[in-house]
Amino acid sequence: MEFDFAEEQPKFLMLMYGLIAFVAVVGGLLLLLDVVPAWFARRREEQIIAASASGAPLPRRRKPREGVFALFFLLPTLLLLTIGLVVPAIRTTLLSFMDANSNDWVGLRNYGWMFSEDSIVRVLINTLIWVLLVPLVATSFGLLYAVMVDKARFEAVAKSLIFLPMAISFVGASIIWKFVYAYRGDGQEQIGLLNQIVVSLGGEPKQWLLDSPLNTLLLIVIMVWIQAGFAMVVLSAAIKAIPADIVEAARLDGVTPWQMFWRITMPSIRPALIVVVVTLSIATLKVFDIVRTGTNGNYDTSVIANEMYNQAFRYGQNGQGSALAVFLFVLVIPIVIYQIRNIRQQREG
Repeated sequence: MEFDFAEEQPKFLMLMYGLIAFVAVVGGLLLLLDVVPAWFARRREEQIIAASASGAPLPRRRKPREGVFALFFLLPTLLLLTIGLVVPAIRTTLLSFMDANSNDWVGLRNYGWMFSEDSIVRVLINTLIWVLLVPLVATSFGLLYAVMVDKARFEAVAKSLIFLPMAISFVGASIIWKFVYAYRGDGQEQIGLLNQIVVSLGGEPKQWLLDSPLNTLLLIVIMVWIQAGFAMVVLSAAIKAIPADIVEAARLDGVTPWQMFWRITMPSIRPALIVVVVTLSIATLKVFDIVRTGTNGNYDTSVIANEMYNQAFRYGQNGQGSALAVFLFVLVIPIVIYQIRNIRQQREG
C-alpha cells in the first residue's frame, strides 16, 4: 500500500499546528519567567547606580508581596490543571449521568448497571484483588530486598538489577511475561519458560492465561515484578537513614536480628512504608497496560480502567464508561486524603 501524502496532509497540518502551539506556550512561559525577573533586576541596578552618582540615599527595597509572586508563578500551572484536569473531571461526572450518546439524562442508572451487571461485578472484584495483593506483596518483596542487600558486598549491583524492571514500560514487561506464560500444544516443544519448567518436572503444559482466577494472579505477578524495585529503593533509603547510635545501642543491649528488625527497623521506616503502600495502591487502581497487553481483559481478567476504556471507546457507551471513571476517581480520593493527613502529622510531629 503506497503512502498518499495528499490524503494524509490534514493530519500533518494538525500535527504541525499542535507543535507550533506547544512551542509557543512553553517558549512563552519560559521567556516570561526569564524576562520579568531580569527586568526587575536591571531596574533595581539602575536605581542604585543613579543614587550612587547623585549622592542620594539608596532606594529602599520594597518587600515583595509573596502572594503576588506566588500567584504569578502558579498561574500557568493552575491554568493547565484547570484545562487538563478540572474541566475533564466535571465533564466526565456529568456524562456519567447521561445515556450512551450523551443526549438524555438517565440519573443513577449507569451506577446501578455497574453493581448489577455480573461481568462488571467481576471487574470490581478483580480490581479489589489487585489493590489488596499488589501493594502488600510488592512492598514485602521490596522490604526483603532492602534488608538483604543492605551493606552487602555488591549492594550497588544488586540494587541496579532489582530496580531494572522499573525502566521497562508496562507494555514491554507484559510482552516479556507473555513469553514466560506462552503455550504450545501437547507434544510440541514449549517456548514458554513456565511451561518448559512444568514439562521438565514431568507435568503437562497448560494455557496459563485462560484459567480464572489463576490468570489474574499471573498478571499481578508482572506488576509486583515491576514495582518491587521501587519499594526496595525507597525502603533501603529509609533503612540507611536510621541513626547509627540507635542501632549500636540495640546491639549493645543484645537484641537478636529478628528483634532488631521488628523493634528498631520497622518503627523507624514506618513513614516510608506508608508512602510505598499508598503509591502502589494508587498505581494499582489505575492499572491498564498489563491487563490490556496480557489478556485484553478477556477470561475474567478485566479491571476498572480497562473496562472503562472498553465501554467508552469500543462499545460507544459513554455514560457507562464515564460512570466507571468517576467510580475509579472516588476510590482514589480516600487514599490521597489519608496520605495528606499522614504528611501533615509527620510535619507537626
